[in-house]
Amino acid sequence: MGRRIITLRELIGIIKDKASLSKAALLSTAPIRLAVLRATSHSPPAAPDDRHVSALLLSGEASRSAASPIIAALMLRLHRTGNSIVALKCLLVFHHILRRGPFILQDQLSIFPAYGGRNHLNLSDFRDTAAWHLSSWVRWYARFLETLLSTSRTLGYFLCSSSSSSLKENHERRISSLLNLDLIKELDSLSLLIEEICRAPDNLTVEGGVIVKEITALFLDDYISAVNELLLRLSELNERVSSLSFGDSIEVICGLKRLQNCKERLSDLYSVEKPSIEMMWGLVQDLKDRIETLNKEGGKFLTWRTRESGTESARFEQRLLMGVDSMKFQSGRFSVNGFSDFLALDKSI
Repeated sequence: MGRRIITLRELIGIIKDKASLSKAALLSTAPIRLAVLRATSHSPPAAPDDRHVSALLLSGEASRSAASPIIAALMLRLHRTGNSIVALKCLLVFHHILRRGPFILQDQLSIFPAYGGRNHLNLSDFRDTAAWHLSSWVRWYARFLETLLSTSRTLGYFLCSSSSSSLKENHERRISSLLNLDLIKELDSLSLLIEEICRAPDNLTVEGGVIVKEITALFLDDYISAVNELLLRLSELNERVSSLSFGDSIEVICGLKRLQNCKERLSDLYSVEKPSIEMMWGLVQDLKDRIETLNKEGGKFLTWRTRESGTESARFEQRLLMGVDSMKFQSGRFSVNGFSDFLALDKSI
């Protein structure tokens, strides 16, 4: 059966239809692009007007088809500008979306950096020759938001979002049910966010300092949110110290040391005394001391067994005990009279 040849008239009709669709698409997104321009104008060099930000957030509540063009327009605006103020305003709008935007809009922002295999928040090459110091804030702020999104994906909810409150309910129950591997992964992800906060530029008094102060207030609020999340996981790990394998305990200690390395810098950034922060640092030190003490005691015990058990059969038995795949209960709260330790040795139960 032969292939039908499209006539010139039909071809012209198809082109006109596609042009009409493209024009309709542009007209439908025109209000969105106008709202983005209002929220990210060159002047004044201050945070975006809250009325314009709220208008964008409201526009993204309806549906996914309404939210996607907003994120696309903001990303296009961000990557086409060479002006630091415009770029910072775009990033501030993204931050407000994560903090108080509708879930549909948050979800679109979350998946957008991975769309097409390109990281749309990678602004490491951003340079504004007219405002060199603000350029460093643009590069860091984009990297911070990227880390915030990555941490949120690991936790399963948006860390700083007020709309995720329902997902944050029964935190303790959810965390107590996590495997050690997943719990340590979440600790590591939160530690990465804390480390990124510590990399914030120091020049708070540069031109455009008003917008920088707004950014600082937002990411310090995120710091407090991260502290509260860390408190829950540190408390759970404190319950599980005796059930951690040697490898897991080393990973936890590395994460705790990374947090401790941030303490001085965070004290400079956040000078307000807060009980939750003091409690977190206390838990970090206590947990680190407990794990190190247990590992040292375990090392002495293994050394003593090696010296006393000189036969090959005894050494073979020791190797079996050291290489066993632990099946312990994940939370130390469920260990009764060492029963979880017994399960670690007998996988048939």
